[in-house]
Amino acid sequence: MSRSIIVLGAGMVGVSVAWHLARRGHAVTLVDRREPGRETSFGNAGIIQREAVRPYAFPRDVGTLLRVLPNREVDIRYRPAGMLNAAGPLLQYWLNSGGERYQRITREWASLIVRCQDAHGPMIEAAGAQELIRKGGWLELYRRQKALDERLAEAHEDRGRFGVEYEVLDAEGLYATEPHLAQGLVGAIHWTQPWMVTDPGALVQAYARSFEQQGGRLVQASVEEVVQEDRGWRVVTSTGVLEAEQVVIAMGPWSSEMLSRLGIKVPLFVKRGYHMHYSAEQGATLNHWVMDAEKGFLLEPMRAGIRLTTGAELADLNAPPQYKQLAAAERAARKLFPLGKRREAEPWKGARPCMPDMKPVIGPAPGKPGLWLAFGHGHQGFTLGPATGELLAQMVDGAVPAIDMAPFAADRFHG
Repeated sequence: MSRSIIVLGAGMVGVSVAWHLARRGHAVTLVDRREPGRETSFGNAGIIQREAVRPYAFPRDVGTLLRVLPNREVDIRYRPAGMLNAAGPLLQYWLNSGGERYQRITREWASLIVRCQDAHGPMIEAAGAQELIRKGGWLELYRRQKALDERLAEAHEDRGRFGVEYEVLDAEGLYATEPHLAQGLVGAIHWTQPWMVTDPGALVQAYARSFEQQGGRLVQASVEEVVQEDRGWRVVTSTGVLEAEQVVIAMGPWSSEMLSRLGIKVPLFVKRGYHMHYSAEQGATLNHWVMDAEKGFLLEPMRAGIRLTTGAELADLNAPPQYKQLAAAERAARKLFPLGKRREAEPWKGARPCMPDMKPVIGPAPGKPGLWLAFGHGHQGFTLGPATGELLAQMVDGAVPAIDMAPFAADRFHG
């Protein structure tokens, strides 16, 4: 049965939800204050990460905590006020990051990740976006053999449990593949399954155009109010009022604020991140997306130049940008690869919407018939948007979802 549905949020998750609902014959309106794919989905590393079967855990070992404490690292930075304001969720995040809790969460999280390419594939084809996709995987670089060996032990386990594929490159093999990297690396893990996207924002926009071609409606406006009515929902926007039988909130880091107005509390916090594009010095080429695993940054050869993306900054969503983390990443990156000049006047800043158990919220809102939720994907909204859209659309239609969705239910925080 066709329904009228409003989807709030046009990042990768929201666009994917709208796309799948429209494909199933629903009358869908997609609303965002900006063009599709201009917020968090725009600024990521552009990897559809089939290998990312382990969610990002909070550091628990004393060595890492002492290293991070001075607040000068590339991979993790923090603002004291942001840490204080998110103290409850961060404590739960820490508790969930080890032992049997983390093992269970990993099994549940991986059930989503293993679906990512099967979900992206049909959308890429329908959108005619094949030119944005590069296959062949990415490289995780190491300077210390001990660190590489520890990561390889995890990779071996993940191959057996979740079908993750990889190759091991020694120093000779690595420099044959990437001759312009600085000397001193002992090797790399070549994750062979992931797909790379040369313009992440453009992929979201291509999916949005495909959504419109299926009959979907795109509205660029700010959402001012969401109101439950007897026969459905009313959404007040900066350009007018929209009404529908059902609403999906897929607003990324802004989802918790919208839900709080509806009396629903979710323990969402954010990890912010920054990027900048660079030219390469004359004669230098970067053939793969590469991650400096021991420093905590990535370099990606994209359409706009070589993108440098930072690790996580624990701070309030709306706190002013602080570019010291990017500056530290740039200094480290220049020691790894001959970067040229910056290509933009100002760095990009975004925020990853995170939940304390590292799993997204996907499914019906508790106590609010006709309200659906799809947010909280942390570092992997770009990877998991299409899978989320497919699963949520199945739930909206009353079909049995392809996987068990209980681990992603919103009411898990209120039990």
